[in-house]
Amino acid sequence: MVNLGLVHYVYVAFIALIIIVMFLKKDVILPCILGILVIGFIYSGNIISSVQIIYRSVVVSSREFIEIVIIIALVNSMSKALNSVGADEVMIRPISKLMISPKIAFVVLGFTMMIFSWFIWPTPAIAFIGPLMVPAAIRSGLEPVWAAVSLDIFGNGIALSSDYFIQGAPAITSKAAGIESPFAIVKAGFFMWLTISAIVVAISIIMMNRNGINKIKNTEKKYTYKTSDSKSKIVAMLTYIFFLIDIVILYFYKLKGNDATSLIGGTAVIVMLLCVLIKNDIKASLGEVTTLIRDGFMFSIKIFAPIIIIGAFFFLGSKETAQEILGLGTNGLLTDVGVYISQNIKLNKFSVVLIQSFISGLLGVGGSGFSGLPLIGTLAQVFSKAININKASIAALGQIITIWVGGGTIIPWSIIPSAAICEVEPFEVVKRNIIPVACGIISIVLIAMFML
Repeated sequence: MVNLGLVHYVYVAFIALIIIVMFLKKDVILPCILGILVIGFIYSGNIISSVQIIYRSVVVSSREFIEIVIIIALVNSMSKALNSVGADEVMIRPISKLMISPKIAFVVLGFTMMIFSWFIWPTPAIAFIGPLMVPAAIRSGLEPVWAAVSLDIFGNGIALSSDYFIQGAPAITSKAAGIESPFAIVKAGFFMWLTISAIVVAISIIMMNRNGINKIKNTEKKYTYKTSDSKSKIVAMLTYIFFLIDIVILYFYKLKGNDATSLIGGTAVIVMLLCVLIKNDIKASLGEVTTLIRDGFMFSIKIFAPIIIIGAFFFLGSKETAQEILGLGTNGLLTDVGVYISQNIKLNKFSVVLIQSFISGLLGVGGSGFSGLPLIGTLAQVFSKAININKASIAALGQIITIWVGGGTIIPWSIIPSAAICEVEPFEVVKRNIIPVACGIISIVLIAMFML
């Protein structure tokens, strides 16, 4: 029989505070650090120990996320290297020629964004393909605002919520949920991901048709491609070949989780080195490789620095990480709360799905789909112990909703990159995204109630 003490109530209170702060569109780092300090003091009864707990929690969280930080850094370095030799233009040019009508341009732009986002993440993917493909899409008659919608829903929604190749999102969720392999999250959430993706795209295209399409092609912003030299063509061709080989290897050798991430990361390094060595002599290459690696890690740590701190707080709720932070005497604060609730309040799969979905949506309002994943994973672990429900599936549901809401589809301040590339207002993009995304989320919540 689990009994809750002051430390549990304070922990839940801080979770509520953090969700409120997210809902108010403010950063949550300060309440997370204060929460760790207060929880540490209540648990240990010693101010010195509570200060040490702050540091231990950050170290534990950093260790949990370090592989994700590294893979994002390496693929970003590769992206910059490809751009430096002009190989990015060569890779995009054949695809842009397919844009012969607004509808086709919407889909081609979106699928290109999805594919590149799978390998280099949405933010660098927008910078990678946006300046090259958006002008071609607009010339086909696609309105700039719908070009931004395409970039958002295919990159920040479809690609980021699945994250099949880098597996950053599933890795965060699985760590917090106590699931060994991120692929378990991917597999459990595939049908829900496919459903929300299809519904959002279909409704967006219907809305685009009803709102009318530019009948006059935009010729004011004529884009001409740079002349490609043999070096850029060679690098582009080899990059395609390397990653196609990776896909074949992943499929036939059934590489998953860290093994899959390692293959992608190693390939990114090889492509980066190839770009540098083709562009420069050995002496110049020494310095450029250092610059690319430094810039890649600066980009990655900029993204994950707040997530590490947020994760440090929410890892107090999970047994394995809580024991490393607070000591072997704890089962995890949220785990205790979940067991207590299961002993005193009757839960069922319908209420659990609704609670997970509601909290996931609230976390996404903070504008960072990843910052809420540690809590989503921890809640999935708690609910799976409280009732008979598939832990991976309920975690996948929360991950998909959190990222679709906060990853950059209906939160204005997270849509800025795509809006800026297309030269439209973020709120105009949100107006067109909110109905399709809401319909998609409602659909997978209903599916989850009967599927889990």
